[in-house]
Amino acid sequence: MSPRNKSVQRCPAVREVLNRVGDKWSVQIVALLGDGPMRFSELRRSIEGISQRMLTLTLRGLERDGLVTRTVFPEIPPRVDYELTRLGKTLLTPIQGLAEWAEEYRTSIQEAREKFDSSAKKKLSSQQLLKRSSVG
Repeated sequence: MSPRNKSVQRCPAVREVLNRVGDKWSVQIVALLGDGPMRFSELRRSIEGISQRMLTLTLRGLERDGLVTRTVFPEIPPRVDYELTRLGKTLLTPIQGLAEWAEEYRTSIQEAREKFDSSAKKKLSSQQLLKRSSVG
């Protein structure tokens, strides 16, 4: 392990920040808010598979970390908008870079997964055959 990686492991504050900005829901929320403020319901419709509770918890964490602001408008029904802060906007470049990397290498990753899964199935089948032959 390189000295840089060891320092990340030893520093709980860095690990905590990476856990926040690196989880799948935070990444998607930050990317969506990169286009401008959104309402809670818009975010929920835009993020496939996220529950209302998980969206609430993730937004609260992003707000606590100073990455997102929550603005409540005194309307009936109440309107709440979420927006990236200046600090939150600094995440857009790394997230975009990660998205571009994923797009560029997604085919290679899928091929590697298929190769791995195929190999794992062959090993499992061989082990099952050996086990059956040793039992009989």
